Amino acid sequence: MQQFFKSNRKKVISSLKEEKAIIFLFSGKAQHKTCDQFFPFEPNRNFYYMTGIDKPHLIYMAIKNGDNIDETLFIERYDELKAKWSGKTIGEEEAKNISGIENIKYIDEFYASISVSMFRNSIETVYLDLENRYLDKSKRAFREAEFLKENYPYISIKNIYNDLGYFRLFKEEQEIGYMKKAIDITKKGIENIWENAKPNMMEYELEACFDYEVKRNGSKDKAFNTILASGSNATVLHYEDNNDKINDGELVLIDLGATYKYYNADISRTFPVNGKFSDRQKQLYNIVLEGQRKVIEAIKPELPFKRLNEILLEHYEEELTKIGLIKDKSEISKYYYHGVSHYLGLDTHDVSRDLGTDNGLKKGMVITVEPGLYIAEEGIGIRIEDDILVTETGYENLSKDIIKTVEEIESFFSNR
Repeated sequence: MQQFFKSNRKKVISSLKEEKAIIFLFSGKAQHKTCDQFFPFEPNRNFYYMTGIDKPHLIYMAIKNGDNIDETLFIERYDELKAKWSGKTIGEEEAKNISGIENIKYIDEFYASISVSMFRNSIETVYLDLENRYLDKSKRAFREAEFLKENYPYISIKNIYNDLGYFRLFKEEQEIGYMKKAIDITKKGIENIWENAKPNMMEYELEACFDYEVKRNGSKDKAFNTILASGSNATVLHYEDNNDKINDGELVLIDLGATYKYYNADISRTFPVNGKFSDRQKQLYNIVLEGQRKVIEAIKPELPFKRLNEILLEHYEEELTKIGLIKDKSEISKYYYHGVSHYLGLDTHDVSRDLGTDNGLKKGMVITVEPGLYIAEEGIGIRIEDDILVTETGYENLSKDIIKTVEEIESFFSNR
């Protein structure tokens, strides 16, 4: 994997239009939970994409000077007392072996290195990862931006967040392998839910069935908070309480995923807790399933991303009018109120400046296809979601082994 991270750095840095520039990326720190407790550490995904290291309090610095790229990784010094309480920090050799970065320095040398690097290379442009989706001014990158503006007022500070997001769109073979592993773990978790599901259980009991398989199969964590929504709860897109009783005859919507090497799966399935779809449930479910099929089969390079949702809306206009749920297209949004797709990778909603534009899909992208219908007055919510790789000539459904037809689901329940 060392070569993978070296390649990532080279293509990102070489793409910057400036002849001279400096880049700073920060691994981050564990977030405070309460009192003396912290949430488990999660590395900044852009830092991880560039270095392969998932340890806190590290800094990556790269200086672009023409075709030359000078890289430094700043790590913590060994602290004997800290090692006894929390374990050893990453050392020089380990950092080199993982990242392929030869020049390793210590965090306490960082500010001196900035000064030398800025003047020695006549740097006027600095790139920082200023995550612009959720502005958190307490993050290290924002603090360093303020420091740089104060001490080097002549420099231009630019955000590299979208540039990194663009390159992360295109998955290499090993990344796809990690995503397939995450999907396989997710499949095991879903099947464990189905093995144990029965009326009058609590939603959190089934959630625990998924959690067990995630941990048992080597996934460090879930990709996101599990949505396990029964009955009318399934009409709430991001329902996460998971604390209701599941009544006989209700559909259960699950939206969940495991991670592997920080790469995510994102799968949705909907099933009857008693193992048998009612006629109405089957009718609505098959409309959603057929819509998903149409969207997936349209996927190919250069198809505009926004066309995916248009295909689904065209399908819904025809089918929902036919069954009398709507009178015309304008009423679709009463029952379907989200997009049908997003990019997937190191983040569940993977970052990209291309999202929602006319730009076409490209080989190597991984996207979700997740049509849904949410009928509050009937207490029915349905979503079916798969993870799709765009190939040279079309697509590959990475999650095709997770069953989803009415017949397959009912057969699973009857044969368990």
